[in-house]
Amino acid sequence: MTTDPTDPSEPTSPEGQALQPRRFMHLRWDLDKTYLRTEFDTVKDLIRTFRQKAEDKVAVAGASALLRALLDPRERSHRRVTFISGSPRQMRKVLTAKLALDGVEPDMFILKPNLENLLRGRFRAIRGQVGYKLKALLLSHMAAEHVDEYLFGDDAEQDAFIYSVYADILAGRIDAVSLAAILSTCKVYRGDVDEIMAYHRQLFGSGEVVRRIFIHLERRSPLDRFAGYGARVVAIYNYFQGAAVLFEAGALEPRGLLAVTEAMESDGYTPERLANSLQDLMRRGVLHFGTIERMSRELAAAESTMGRPVPRFLHAFEDAIGSLENLQRPGPRWESEINYLGIYHEARFRRQQHRFLGIRLLD
Repeated sequence: MTTDPTDPSEPTSPEGQALQPRRFMHLRWDLDKTYLRTEFDTVKDLIRTFRQKAEDKVAVAGASALLRALLDPRERSHRRVTFISGSPRQMRKVLTAKLALDGVEPDMFILKPNLENLLRGRFRAIRGQVGYKLKALLLSHMAAEHVDEYLFGDDAEQDAFIYSVYADILAGRIDAVSLAAILSTCKVYRGDVDEIMAYHRQLFGSGEVVRRIFIHLERRSPLDRFAGYGARVVAIYNYFQGAAVLFEAGALEPRGLLAVTEAMESDGYTPERLANSLQDLMRRGVLHFGTIERMSRELAAAESTMGRPVPRFLHAFEDAIGSLENLQRPGPRWESEINYLGIYHEARFRRQQHRFLGIRLLD
């Protein structure tokens, strides 16, 4: 059977090979602005965030519902979740308590050693994320033969860049020379470089492990900013969009899709707004029309199997997508050669321009 790489209903590798869902799943989540609504642009924001209690912290709409659905107790023995956050280790207790309140128990929780960085004079490492997150991703990679990884980040930092580098190391597309050039350009400290290169020797070519990288558009960054990464990176405005893509990939069950839908509604999302989110994915070629039809059938079945009324959503979905049936666009290409140095320099230029205009962003 041949696979059309442009058909979103058939997940493929950059080489066009069909990627069938595997049983074991590893979920990687950033925390601030990806899972939690967090402000850290000013010192005042940082102090307020540090002083918050667990019950004061608020999850991004739909994030906890999606994560709980992916960690369905019936599949939990085959699912793993790792949080990798730039928050300082001193916040572990309150952050762990917040996740517990949300019904989420991470298998691994990695926080940044900012106090250690400060005491050692590693000031670039306090703000920089490339060395810290890439090392943490490689360190926490599972040695399982058959594993799918789904990564979740945001557009406030460099998650799309870091996650894609990680994915291409495992896929065998970034050799040692190329990785050394990337780390040097990103001004990663020598000690971190040595550790990352050691992990690279162990894990290079492990396989096409990372299926999707979801970037929550907390800052509403323009979509073309992520075009260079190809189809593996999916920019999402909300977690209902993420749930729809995961449903299409076979990674999320219908009951999970319904749970996310209900959570979004509880957070103020109207059926029309969610329908528009589907429409946006269709226009970008990320979601296939047939998938939305299947979503509608599964949601309709929920009335009888789960006893939950969903007609408002069904009508909104049908109205939103009805006119788009014949307007399905080809999906983004899966890129086998990503120009990481070019992407980094372009992003660095934008950050310098933004600082010049008085807008402060993290490096």
